[in-house]
Amino acid sequence: MRRKLRPPLPQRYGLDPVRMRMPAQGPWATVHEHLVERLPRVDPERIGQMLAEGRIVDQNGPLAPTAPFVPNSFVWFHRDLPVETEVPFEIGVVHRDEDLLVVDKPHFLATIPRGQHIAQTALVRLRQELDLPDLSPAHRLDRVTAGLVMFVVRRERRGAYQNLFRDRLVHKEYEAIARYDPELDLPRVVRSRIVKERGVITAQELPGEPNAESRVELMEHRDGLGRYRLLPATGRTHQLRLHMSGLGLPILGDDFYPVLTEKPLDDFTRPLQLLAKVLAFTDPVSGRPRRFESRAVLRSWTDYAGWAADR
Repeated sequence: MRRKLRPPLPQRYGLDPVRMRMPAQGPWATVHEHLVERLPRVDPERIGQMLAEGRIVDQNGPLAPTAPFVPNSFVWFHRDLPVETEVPFEIGVVHRDEDLLVVDKPHFLATIPRGQHIAQTALVRLRQELDLPDLSPAHRLDRVTAGLVMFVVRRERRGAYQNLFRDRLVHKEYEAIARYDPELDLPRVVRSRIVKERGVITAQELPGEPNAESRVELMEHRDGLGRYRLLPATGRTHQLRLHMSGLGLPILGDDFYPVLTEKPLDDFTRPLQLLAKVLAFTDPVSGRPRRFESRAVLRSWTDYAGWAADR
């Protein structure tokens, strides 16, 4: 097994550099020519400027603007960061030891860098705030969902903890706030077939063999609202939101289901009232049982009048 190359550039703003492998063959005389073709969204002049500033490197150091194209070689560089809206909420640390970091992620903060969200993500902020450069997520949580996210502190432990989630060995509990329907028989298990197409922002339930399963329990109700415990047996995209909407109980603050509503990225009012409340599993390293519980509270349940006023 080949050893993964360590990047010759340090992290910047908590972000690892991009690693790019050159093709085995091609018509390019220089690295610049190849990168212009490989990175069509980046201005060619900007690529030339990055080379002139020594910001694109190989294992031997910075590459000159005229550096020749070398088949199968690697280059590293840091992308220019997009302009991002700051997410004005803190990340709460629930647990920290030499292997694991468990946090309460706030609403509107993405777990990992992707698309328009790079620096304003839980991973990047935690790497910088806690000085943990090797931190990596064991799993992911939707940007608009609040609650527990588990990160792995040490690089050599990543596989063990990430595999727990891959193999569905983690017990998860969520809380949600939605309207109360006295006619709906609960608890119940909801099964359906959920399909999420690449490039389409929402998922949908389609006829066919079920691939998603959730248990829905009513914990309590008041003033026409219910507080629900949701236990997913599978992990399809937007599964809990779809299943609640399918029961006629769309989660408060859901801008996707049942109707997609565009919302500016700097609008932090009326967050989705969904909280990842519990993570429990047998630790693959120590063999001990582990259970973590979120300290966050869904705002609509404690201050419905104030929350609803944000509409």
